[in-house]
Amino acid sequence: MVRTPLTPEERDRGERLGRLLREARGDRSMADVAAAAGVSAETLRKIETGRAPTPAFFTVAALAEALGLSMDELVARCALAPV
Repeated sequence: MVRTPLTPEERDRGERLGRLLREARGDRSMADVAAAAGVSAETLRKIETGRAPTPAFFTVAALAEALGLSMDELVARCALAPV
């Protein structure tokens, strides 16, 4: 199965998500947040650095809950900026 390449906008949105999660994590360790969300620290690292710009919905939802973020806030802050 061949995966369709991501658009620049999708990559930008993934980078915004990563920055938001990093900011929300603050001083908490990546391992602590990942464990609280039930994901691996490597998964969180990839999302935060933009290497996984389109993570699964349930991964994002679990991270949001572990970080005390609402999904509405994530969507609003990560959505594509109007042109």
